[in-house]
Amino acid sequence: MKANETAIVLIGYQNDYFGENGILKGVIEESAQTTNVLENTLSLLDALSPTDVHFFETPILFTDDYSETKKPVGLLRAISELKAFQKGSHGAESLAQIKSYGQRILSVPGKDGFNAFSNTGLARVLEEKGIKNLILTGAVTSICIDSTGRSAHERGYSVTILSDCTCGRTDFEQDFYCEQIFPLYAEVCSSASLLEKLS
Repeated sequence: MKANETAIVLIGYQNDYFGENGILKGVIEESAQTTNVLENTLSLLDALSPTDVHFFETPILFTDDYSETKKPVGLLRAISELKAFQKGSHGAESLAQIKSYGQRILSVPGKDGFNAFSNTGLARVLEEKGIKNLILTGAVTSICIDSTGRSAHERGYSVTILSDCTCGRTDFEQDFYCEQIFPLYAEVCSSASLLEKLS
């Protein structure tokens, strides 16, 4: 795996999920706390910052009326009812820890659903950078990570999902997806294993 052909994609590292008073913190709290997702992700970014690996974040943002959701159900309905990830709000902002990397992380806005390729310029940016390998991190495992991973696979990318840098709604969900679902189209490994492959 060549560093300059590899990209870390950060999904959902926003205050409404990971922040102390995040509106949706409860959705991922069990899994995120157990696996130390944020800490593991930051350690990975620190280790890879001096390399040629690319970093992208794909924040999810909605307008005041949530018209982008178009008859939302499930999590999207909860997001609109709770007014989460509203553009311009503190909850929609990237975590301070993520912001601290400055321009090292390229933000690709436009995400208004589960798939990081939908309504964003992610595909174009990845093509411009010559990316072949996508490494997925963030939340929520069964929704945004899975949707983005499947789409990336269908687009011809080699997809890796980091088991210790992703979180589901529960530990059971996290384990089930990492053991039974993701291996159908992606490689699943720890951040430590990824660093070995890139060394």
